[in-house]
Amino acid sequence: MSVFRRVRDITVANLNERLEQSQDPVRLIDQFLIETRQEIMEAEKLHHQYSGHTKQLKSQVDQARAMSSKREEQALLAVKAGEDHLAKLALQEKMLYDEKIDQYSGLYAQSLESLQELENQLHELKTEYQTVYSKRQYYYARMETLRLQQRMNQRMNGYGAQDVPKMFHRLEDQVSGMEWEARSLRDLRKAGQDIASQVGSTIQSTLDEELSRLKQKLNKAGEE
Repeated sequence: MSVFRRVRDITVANLNERLEQSQDPVRLIDQFLIETRQEIMEAEKLHHQYSGHTKQLKSQVDQARAMSSKREEQALLAVKAGEDHLAKLALQEKMLYDEKIDQYSGLYAQSLESLQELENQLHELKTEYQTVYSKRQYYYARMETLRLQQRMNQRMNGYGAQDVPKMFHRLEDQVSGMEWEARSLRDLRKAGQDIASQVGSTIQSTLDEELSRLKQKLNKAGEE
């Protein structure tokens, strides 16, 4: 049985399954790391308390053994001195210390076992943390690659090589239209110049005829 309560909503057992369903695996991994780090801190705090408690129990056992041994020596001295009453008192007190040894030895063994279990769990948690942190680096790199690919696709949208011919066709149509307009204006100006020239020739012919008529009229008047 675990000596401390697991506080994580996400564990290694279900992390991979949740990663496959997550739209943002990096955020999910960060949540796991935060919860795991919190659990490590709580486990380290509990380990410190257990370690101190275990040392106190060992100290009680060691003191009881020392006093039991001391009372046994005193009882031997009393027996040698013929003081059986003092020997019994020393042995009676020795029995109390022996009982204390049995009691505290059991508590010490239990605390030592729990301390070892807690150390194993701490090691497991730290290993999980490092393993998942490495996964975070990998998924972050993948997400960054995907983000950059999406940005590139957005920039390339509508600018692919397959659109180049269409672009030049539109440009060709535009330039051809401009050239047609320029030719039309040039032809119109030329036509205007031709008309003006024809009109000028007609007027000149008419003036010549009128001048000739006037000269004939003058000649007739002189003959009369």
